[in-house]
Amino acid sequence: MRSILVLGGTRFFGKRLVQRLLEDENTRVTILTRGQTADDFGSRVTRLNADRSDAKALAEAVSGRHFDVVYDNICYSPDDAAAAANIFADTAGRYILTSSLSVYDPSPEMLHEAGFDPAHYPVRLGPKDDFSYQEGKRLAEAILLGQSAFPAAAVRFPIVLGTDDYTRRLHFHIEQITQGKPVGIPNPEALISFIRSDEAADFLYWLGFSPLTGPVNACSDGAIAIQEVISLIEAVTGKQAITAQRTADKDMSPFGITESWYMNTAKARSAGFVFLSLTAWLPELVAVLNASLSQSE
Repeated sequence: MRSILVLGGTRFFGKRLVQRLLEDENTRVTILTRGQTADDFGSRVTRLNADRSDAKALAEAVSGRHFDVVYDNICYSPDDAAAAANIFADTAGRYILTSSLSVYDPSPEMLHEAGFDPAHYPVRLGPKDDFSYQEGKRLAEAILLGQSAFPAAAVRFPIVLGTDDYTRRLHFHIEQITQGKPVGIPNPEALISFIRSDEAADFLYWLGFSPLTGPVNACSDGAIAIQEVISLIEAVTGKQAITAQRTADKDMSPFGITESWYMNTAKARSAGFVFLSLTAWLPELVAVLNASLSQSE
């Protein structure tokens, strides 16, 4: 019987990961939660109540327990990473950190894992509020991939999309365009990577069985220009987008990057994972979201 701990398993792709793990009869799933987000897992999971950023509470919650795999979807600071490295030193068989495309600087070239090397990144400690999102993830990688108590991997996801995206990033674009509101796009030709929420969960699940360690890029096959995303929405909604390089902050696109920002996934593909085609699922998602938003009006 495998024992799995998921930190951040009550919404979005973390919830989907738990659902996928529960399909395995030989897997016992534990989730750590503050108890603020309801779930429908019932008695199928063990719940530990603690704040992920409270090192003492986290240590007390997992005390005396061994986990074959720890999935950490909510580590945003070097302090959280250092606490985890210490707390799970003798109790984790494998550690998987959810990291981000954000560890890379935008680039006109496709980004490989070597584009940011956490092994040679100077470590500084501090809480989440002391760092940008990029810096927090960089430092978390440097700490967790640099320790030697357990094998660790850091999954570098791009923006994750889905009907369950609580941040509503793709929803935003559809709403702005259908309502005749502007969308701020600094560089319409910039290429970007995406991954669907169920695909992100499937990748995390797969990585739990994989021997891969270190940083691993994970995104759907293919990159897309921001303008192409807008064109997809125009085709589905029948509305013409109003775009500009600069708008009021409330109208700026969450995809509004100034340079291309897309990843190479050869490391994961060589190890056997098959990614979905971005051009196959993105138009369908736009259509589903548009229909849902239209019904809710």
